[in-house]
Parts: sequence; structure tokens; C-alpha cells
Amino acid sequence: MTKRHGYAVLSALAALVVILSAVIYVTAAADDGTPRSSFAGDRPHRGSSVAPASTGTWVGSWSTAPAGGEPGTETAGLAGRSVRNVVHASTAGTSARITLSNLYGQSPLTISHASVALSAGDGSAAAAAETMRRLTFDGSGGVVIPAGGQVLSDVVRLTVPHDTDVLVTTYSPTPSGPVTYHPHAQQVSYVAQGDRTEDATGTPYTERTPYWRYVTALDVLSNEAAGTVVVFGDSITDGITSTVGANRRWTDVLAGRLRTAVESGDALPRYGVVNEGISGNQVLADGLGRPAENQSGLGRFGRDALSRTNAKVVVIDLGINDILRNPRLADPDKIVEGLRTLVRQAHARGLKVVGATLMPFEGHRGWTPAREAVRQQVNARIRAGRVYDSVVDFDRSLRDPYDPRRLRPEYDSGDHLHPSDLGFARMGDVFDLTALKGAGQTEL
Repeated sequence: MTKRHGYAVLSALAALVVILSAVIYVTAAADDGTPRSSFAGDRPHRGSSVAPASTGTWVGSWSTAPAGGEPGTETAGLAGRSVRNVVHASTAGTSARITLSNLYGQSPLTISHASVALSAGDGSAAAAAETMRRLTFDGSGGVVIPAGGQVLSDVVRLTVPHDTDVLVTTYSPTPSGPVTYHPHAQQVSYVAQGDRTEDATGTPYTERTPYWRYVTALDVLSNEAAGTVVVFGDSITDGITSTVGANRRWTDVLAGRLRTAVESGDALPRYGVVNEGISGNQVLADGLGRPAENQSGLGRFGRDALSRTNAKVVVIDLGINDILRNPRLADPDKIVEGLRTLVRQAHARGLKVVGATLMPFEGHRGWTPAREAVRQQVNARIRAGRVYDSVVDFDRSLRDPYDPRRLRPEYDSGDHLHPSDLGFARMGDVFDLTALKGAGQTEL
């Protein structure tokens, strides 16, 4: 064999290796082993989805819990429409990645095109054009998410400031209902006809919606935070009575306080804060449907709390719906044991758990003296240190000093159960930030 012939053979072998590697890459399987479809990118990319050579820690900057399948989308889903979700970053980062969920879908969900961008900041669907980035999934511009599954996007280079709105947009060309959603976002998002995923003007987004659809998490590569606080709860954590679009949930207040304290030089952990509240959620009981909508705290804790990116501390404010929604008298022993089960699961992951007392609700249509007695029993055990590693006493901080079974009037949204914006601010303000220090115990 001549030297020239040998070089030709080696070159051919090298080309073959490159081709085989590309085929393997394109047909890579999803996390659950389901092969992903690949989509040819026929649009120019704005920015790169290649993982940056950057330092930092991956943390949760925003998240929400999937609560069910959206009514009215059982057949067609949102085929032929672009969904632009507006989410709010609690933590800054130099790169981002997005989680999309088809948890409540009954057929595979095809996302042929998706993007992420910073909001233009005017409260509309407009994006800051220079920040528009196409999302990819294992290098492909689209992805098929199996029923019951979720997918994590590739990393995109995008500087995300803290306390800013981020736009996550998806386009699904084919029917794939029902749509996995979070109904009480307290944030306006948008829908447009056709594939308008990379439209920065926002003009085609003429439909407004109070829901978050498909998107369940925004992670950032951060030098500002080194971990994530996951707040796990019901409508009070969800912020159902807070002002829409104003980010006045108590978790928003907590995130701001923690960031300010660290910037001021206080010796506190550098954490982002994410909200995993679902309105109506209970510790013990599932909602209806298969899979269960509004799954119990026990059932969803692993998915919605323990699996959050770089979780360090879990804050639990849950139990009032077990008292309110039980057709018979709720059992304080079962509620407390359910909460302890959550704590044991968190401890097994090395996480600390801060728990909240249950706030008063006399005046609400569901209040009875018997239910009040159950609330008092649960709170007594929480205060005694028999449930959580550390306690935040929301009951004591928000109750009316002249009628402790009620919320103070200025903290009451008007339904005598959920706080007002001022009440949510009080919750965030009374949270002892030093409670976030340290790791979970092995056993209570």
C-alpha cells in the first residue's frame, strides 16, 4: 500500500466515524428512554445554544407545579398556536435552561419550535429583541415529549438579571391535548395564532391568559446563588389573592429579602427561591382524575420539591385544606404524620425543612369550631418542634390580636382565608432568614 493510498483510507474511516456520531446524536433517547424526533432548523438562530464556558452553579430561578390538564384542551390541545409564558426570575445567571412538561397529556406532545428571551419590560408580550434565543433539545430545534413526561432544554447563553420577567414560548403544530397547566399564575401570559415563537414585537399575541402552560422551571447558571429554596404549599403559597403581574406573593418578598441581605454582607446562604404552591392542595388527599389533578403533597413532593435543581432547603406551608375540605372532621394526627413523612423524605436527601403554622380563617365559609380545634392542635405540635427543623409562625404574625381566630383586617384579602398584598408582605418579612442555614436532621 502506498503512503498516499494509506492516507486516503484513514480519511475515509474518519469521515465514517463523523457520520455515525451524527446519527447517534440525532437519535438520542429522552430521559425515559423514548426516542426523540429531530427537526430541521429552517430559521436563522439568534444566539447560540451551545453550553458556555462559564463558571457558576445551576440553581432554580423560577418554577411552578403542574396542577392538571387544562379544561377545553382535551382533544386539540393548543395545536397551531404559540404560547408565550411570562415568568419571573428570582436569581440572576449567565445562562439558562427550561423544563417543559406533558405530565397531564394523554398523547405525545410535539414542540417543533421554542424560544426564551427577556421581556421588553412593558407588561406586554414584547421581548428585548437582542435577547431572543432559540431553545434546542439534544441539539434539535424540536422535541416530542411523551404523555406523562417532561424534557430539559439545552443550555443557552443568556444573561438573566434577577427580579426580571422572562418569556418562554412554545409552538405545537399538531393536536396533543390535554394541556399541562398551572391555573392560578397571577401573571398574564399570551397566545398567538401560528408559529410566532421568535417574534420579538409581541404584536401577534392578541390573546391573554391567566395560565402557565407546559413550562415548569427556569434554571440559571448563577454566580449570585449557590442553591435553591423550594417553597411547597397551597393557595397561600401560590399567591392566589396577590395582585396580578406585580410579583407580590410572599415567596417573592422572601427572595428579595434574602438577596438584599446577602448583598449587604450578612452571613446567610446565597439561595434562589422557587414557588411550588398549588391552590387547593392537601397533604393527604389527591384531586380527581388519572393521573390525579392537584396531586396530594405526599404524592408530588418528590417531583415538585426534592427534584428541583440544587435544592438545599424546603419550606412547607400546607395542611389548611386537609382541615377545610374533609367532609368529616379532619384528623390532626394524620395531618401531622403526613407532614413528618415529607420531612423524612427531605432529610433523606440532606435537606433542611422549615415549616409554617396554619393561619386563622374564622369568617371563611368553611370555618367551624371543630375545624378551628384541629388547626390549633396541628399548630401546637408544630410549635413544639415535633414536626419541622425550624418554624415560621405565620399564625402568630398575621392573626388579629383582638380575635386570634381571624386574620388582622389589613392582612385579609376579604375572604378571611387568603392574605392581601400587605399580608403576603408580612409573611415574607417575618420569615427568619437564619432558619435557612444548616442541613436537615437525619430524624426528628
